Amino acid sequence: MLFLKKKFDQYFLKDQNIAKKIVNYLSFENYNTVVEVGPGLGVLTQYLLTHHIFLIEIDKELISFLKKIFPISKNQIIHRDFLKWNPEEIDLQNFAIIGNFPYNISSQILFHILRYNQYIPECIGMFQKEVAKRITSHHGKKTYGILSVLVQTFYDVKYLFTVREKVFFPIPNVQSAVISLKRKNENNFNKNMLFQCVKIAFNQRRKKLKNSLQLFKHIPNFQKIPFLNKRAEELSVKEFLQLTKEIEI
Repeated sequence: MLFLKKKFDQYFLKDQNIAKKIVNYLSFENYNTVVEVGPGLGVLTQYLLTHHIFLIEIDKELISFLKKIFPISKNQIIHRDFLKWNPEEIDLQNFAIIGNFPYNISSQILFHILRYNQYIPECIGMFQKEVAKRITSHHGKKTYGILSVLVQTFYDVKYLFTVREKVFFPIPNVQSAVISLKRKNENNFNKNMLFQCVKIAFNQRRKKLKNSLQLFKHIPNFQKIPFLNKRAEELSVKEFLQLTKEIEI
């Protein structure tokens, strides 16, 4: 018998039609390997078996369960916290990420994907609806923030569909949503500088950038940098990239 573990924030999808729908959004463009994060009881896994897959699961009980019901190699099931997993450990170069992500670490999962984005051309993920709205939000909206800018810098994002509470066990108190991420070709910028700039700007989101970005005031011609009279929430993703490049000069 399997027991739910609160520390892992486990909610299991039980609707087969939704599971198929999620998997069918994978494009398999420029990759043939899929890494499923938190496979749980295997509701998505069963529709991925015709492809080369790896499963990353933190719950030992669920790993034993998955090994019993699916004809896959033990090397394809990785007992690990995804946030501590490095794809270079198994020499993975190009792969997609898919999963019904635990609500309590979904933002951290995205940051981990961004860390290794050079290997990950696509991600199809289930998130708490509120988080999905933040990821896909645009400048000028209250939901626009650090997550919106950073994810949209590296990926084209799309809100695919909303998922009702009753298709999970146990039933959560919130709705979920599935989104897709498809990697952009833009890489001509300093990744660390972008992260630093975006986080500082949004941590003081009501201040104009000329005040929130005082850390960079020593930079020559700082006062001539565009957008300094705007607030973080008013800048588009493209403008944040331009700002990063100006600060880097």
